[in-house]
Amino acid sequence: MESTNPTGQTAPPMQRANRIAVDAMGSDLGPAETVAAVKLALAEFPDLSPVTLVGDEPTLRKHAAAAGIEGHPKLAYFHASEVITMDDKPLVVLKKKKDASTIRAIELVKLGAARAVVSCANTGCLVGASIIKLRTLEGADRAALSAILPRDGGHFVLIDAGANPEARPDHLVHNAIMGSHFSRVEFGIARPRVGLLTIGTEEGKGNALIHDTHEALKKLGDLINYAGPVEGFQVFTAGAPGNPAIDVVVCDGFVGNVCLKSWESLAKFVTTELKRNLKASPLRMLGAILSKGAFDALKERVKAERYGGAPLLGVNGLVVKAHGSANRQALKNAINDASEMIKIDLNQRIAADIARANALVRQPAQPAPAV
Repeated sequence: MESTNPTGQTAPPMQRANRIAVDAMGSDLGPAETVAAVKLALAEFPDLSPVTLVGDEPTLRKHAAAAGIEGHPKLAYFHASEVITMDDKPLVVLKKKKDASTIRAIELVKLGAARAVVSCANTGCLVGASIIKLRTLEGADRAALSAILPRDGGHFVLIDAGANPEARPDHLVHNAIMGSHFSRVEFGIARPRVGLLTIGTEEGKGNALIHDTHEALKKLGDLINYAGPVEGFQVFTAGAPGNPAIDVVVCDGFVGNVCLKSWESLAKFVTTELKRNLKASPLRMLGAILSKGAFDALKERVKAERYGGAPLLGVNGLVVKAHGSANRQALKNAINDASEMIKIDLNQRIAADIARANALVRQPAQPAPAV
């Protein structure tokens, strides 16, 4: 059990690089839910990295005591007196809420007192503060949010889900590399298939960004497993013999955010319509009872709790963004995701592959052979 002094300086015992700084005040469900998630993670994952709860320390200690983990040897506290709201703007927060729990959690990573941040806070503030305070990895100009979506027979990584809406081809090349590494961590896929999201798979389809990115991705060779351009209707399918499903869907942050929010809205629409129609008559209600197992399986496939967070990849630190309304199960999984990324030194692997990609893409084009 460790703590910090009111000035915000870390105490010497807290200087452990592999810690996870958990922003305990950013959740819509309150700090009690975040503490409950930490309790679950500590119990379920014996090799979990140590956790630092960041927020109002008396409040956090009260909830930790109620949960029976206040004195846990892997748990520490870092006091922060302010909280970021959903209406706060990134630049305003950086100037006027310097003692916000989200900002302090990011600073712990910057100072080397933690390796990862897990937060449910305002996405714009978390992403903006992470990029400004941590900076991007060497060789990468932009960061990207990755999200996990279900498809027929499995799941896929969508990157970028909203961090960089105005991307260049090199940004999308880096997204492909970062998404591949995250897919390996999350799904254990040795060679994730990468697809570039566009409006048609024929050569020349799409805008200049898609064309130039496609040509750049083809230069990467075995650095990634590039399957070529994919259309929207392909990303949710299981693939076919000789043409397996896509594991990583690459796009800019504008397109990715539209895709993500459209999927979330569609999932809610389908489940609402199912409930409404199944209650329309006694016969349908009987059928619903008999089909409960199938409906429960569908609910399990689409619920967000299975995968807890969306990592912000490409910054000098590991940042996992959980949904504002994420419950303890989702947060538990987000905390474990951060721990797994620490174990394999994800950022070092990404930076090494980005350096290789930059060298390959910048090579001059070879002249066509003489005929």
